[in-house]
Amino acid sequence: MTDAHLAPIAGELDAALGELDRERIIERIWSKDHTVWNPDPDEISNRLGWLDLVAEPPRSASEIRDLVAAVRGDGYRDAVLVGMGGSSLGAEALRASFGPRPDGLHLHVLDSIHPGWVHRVRQAIDPATTVFLVASKSGTTAEVMAFFKYFWGESESAVGTAVGEHFVAVTDPGTPLETLAAERGFRATFTNPPDIGGRFSVLSRFGRVPAALAGIDPVRLLASGHAMAGSCRAEGAADNPGGWLGAVLGAAARAGRDQLTLLTSERVASLGLWVEQLIAESTGKIGKGILPVTGEPDAAALDRHPRRLFVAVRYTLEPDADLEAQIERLSAAGQPVVTIDLTDLHDLGGEFFRWQFATAVAGHLIGVQPFDQPDVESAKRETRRLLAAYESSGELPEVNASADLVAALAEGSEPTYVALMAYADADPELEKAVEELRRRLLVDRGLTTTFGYGPRFLHSTGQLHKGGPDGGLFVQLLAPGDTELLIPGEKYGLRLLLQAQAAGDLAALQNAGRRCVRIDLGSDPAAEIRRLAGDVGT
Repeated sequence: MTDAHLAPIAGELDAALGELDRERIIERIWSKDHTVWNPDPDEISNRLGWLDLVAEPPRSASEIRDLVAAVRGDGYRDAVLVGMGGSSLGAEALRASFGPRPDGLHLHVLDSIHPGWVHRVRQAIDPATTVFLVASKSGTTAEVMAFFKYFWGESESAVGTAVGEHFVAVTDPGTPLETLAAERGFRATFTNPPDIGGRFSVLSRFGRVPAALAGIDPVRLLASGHAMAGSCRAEGAADNPGGWLGAVLGAAARAGRDQLTLLTSERVASLGLWVEQLIAESTGKIGKGILPVTGEPDAAALDRHPRRLFVAVRYTLEPDADLEAQIERLSAAGQPVVTIDLTDLHDLGGEFFRWQFATAVAGHLIGVQPFDQPDVESAKRETRRLLAAYESSGELPEVNASADLVAALAEGSEPTYVALMAYADADPELEKAVEELRRRLLVDRGLTTTFGYGPRFLHSTGQLHKGGPDGGLFVQLLAPGDTELLIPGEKYGLRLLLQAQAAGDLAALQNAGRRCVRIDLGSDPAAEIRRLAGDVGT
């Protein structure tokens, strides 16, 4: 069920729905007509396979079922997914929403190269009873290959020559990872249809294999996606759940409400990470874009914020009084609010498809091609340059930026949003401190904030940071720690790779003309962030 209070954008929404119908956009998307977005087919024609995934009723995937039965039969207890961006965020949303399942392995999703984060996962598992799922569409993702080398070494020390039996690959056909898996004797390799981009791949094997290992029924997820896809075939946009949501997103952006704020029941809060990547990386380019805002502190300042569109996702089996109060307050204040209800966790399969279809529609309405990521490569290129310099000189070149957040906020025009980018270990105290910093920026200064861990966000919101509308303030929060974990076969470890990626991202942002701040959090990151919160609140 979808409910909406959309008076502030009613005129733009009517115009958008009319445009979609006049131009037969729904029909043309299903026929894979690239001119919906661009006269040039370029990457579009090779990125629409997500429509085919749910075109037919799902069937039991015997090869995935056989893998799960085999590893459980061999006494495995844990599964570690190493991936980045589209290879990990869908699986993380499912893992966190469903929680531990009695008939599944304990799934760990690792998409941070921070040594503390990696070490914590390593300490939580026994390599002798763990299967490692190496997921990369290109088969060359730097972080994923670093993870592979590290955990291969750890596993080889534990199990010897049987190490290959503890590894499974998910990749596209013909990639270096597929070749590596054959050479190293991986237990299994799952190749994915190559015409599905990473952020549209959650209902493919990139999402279904880790879901099955965790004890989540991938057939039920796909059945939910199939049912939603059937509804999204309605040619009238107003009667099409994905088309209508896409019209709302596009109309809101056209009306100046380009900050999509996601509110969720706690059970499905991790859905926000996946939606964030999908929207930011798909729409944030050529100076345009919709900014997804997730995990923001609930504050009365939102009642009067002029650039917001709110979408609330409720899990009805676990009523959330705080979420209901927030929806009611925002609606009463005249803010545009859409409410989507989930009655079963397997409905996430349908939500994945709804949002994918909506993103395709919104891309048409705001005038962007949603299936490429032209600015993601800039940070990778800068990181490679810095690593090459390190290998030559033994030192990582410095990239300089202001370290004064208060001064940066006061300089020039007010930023349209503040992106807090933490190259740090996930820690409850740090996250509480970040929440307070976001609250102070919102309540005392009226500023929208986003928060992400690096390098995860480089494969997500990083595209919008560099390719989307100008006006943001980008704040690097650095806490690489003192511990290094060596990467077998490389001249550097995970800590240095993290530092290079932070510096590479900063250089790419500066090259794009963005305003940047870089803050060393020192030995007590949470305390330093709390100090920043106090400073910006005065």
